[in-house]
Amino acid sequence: MSSIKVVALAGGVGGAKLADGLSRVLPPQDFTVVVNTGDDFEHLGLRICPDLDTVCYTLAGLANPSTGWGRVDECWNAMESLEVLGGPAWFRLGDHDLATHLERTRRLREGKLLTDVTREFCRSWGVGPLVLPMSDDEVPTLVHTDEGTLPFQEYFVRRHFQPRVTGFCFHNVERARPAPEVLDALRQANSVVICPSNPWVSIGPILAVSGIRDAILKANNRGRKSVVAVSPIIGGKAVKGPAAKMYMELGIEPSALAVARHYGSQSSGGLLSGFIMDQEDQEQADAIERLGITPEVTGTIMTSLQDRVELAQKVLEFGMML
Repeated sequence: MSSIKVVALAGGVGGAKLADGLSRVLPPQDFTVVVNTGDDFEHLGLRICPDLDTVCYTLAGLANPSTGWGRVDECWNAMESLEVLGGPAWFRLGDHDLATHLERTRRLREGKLLTDVTREFCRSWGVGPLVLPMSDDEVPTLVHTDEGTLPFQEYFVRRHFQPRVTGFCFHNVERARPAPEVLDALRQANSVVICPSNPWVSIGPILAVSGIRDAILKANNRGRKSVVAVSPIIGGKAVKGPAAKMYMELGIEPSALAVARHYGSQSSGGLLSGFIMDQEDQEQADAIERLGITPEVTGTIMTSLQDRVELAQKVLEFGMML
């Protein structure tokens, strides 16, 4: 696998798990993860980067194995004390996790870029692959609902993604620029992997940043590049999170086929050359092929570390065949 360069687009627990699998079968110098920062926000005066931290903690072996987010062996003294004082404890920050946000905020206020802070944190945690935020500019995701427009974390965490979704907006995306090295990594890649992350609010913000979509599709110096997505929807349901609910509320039946249509085929102006779906959805393979996207059916649920590695190997092998 050392002869290919791979970039993964990721957000959330599913994206972090596949990124971890890829990190275990690729040399670190050949693997880059571009992470959604649309769900970043300020809380308690701190810059919180949930997807970025989930990916970094997972790659570092620090993630909570039962939730997929937050830190392993976490304690909650600060939150418990905050709650007693009547503070906003709806967004739970464990003590170990809180240290990340405190130090990130301090360095950002000193004038450092989020890219540089992330690189320094990854070095401290022993993360090998290059992890890049999609942008150093703030691009907060806003969720339009039947109860008004909500900042993403208000909708997702505080409201438990209950309001009915009517659309999305990535504030400031017109002025945002990709973080340094993102475009270079994408242009040099032999394969781009769209992880099984929420297409609307994890991958959507990344693709909305100017230049990223074009860089994904631009041929590298060897003249070929595969773009493969892994479906986050299995049997009409999201493995984790509100992706299927969002599709349904937007009038689209949630399915692997719907995700493939969402990204589109390169032959029709979309992104994908290949699409990986779970065995439960194999009857949709022909319909996906008719879109101009090569389908691959395999097990995609990542319960164990071995599952992550096996799916990563399948993704890489499939991408090399396209």
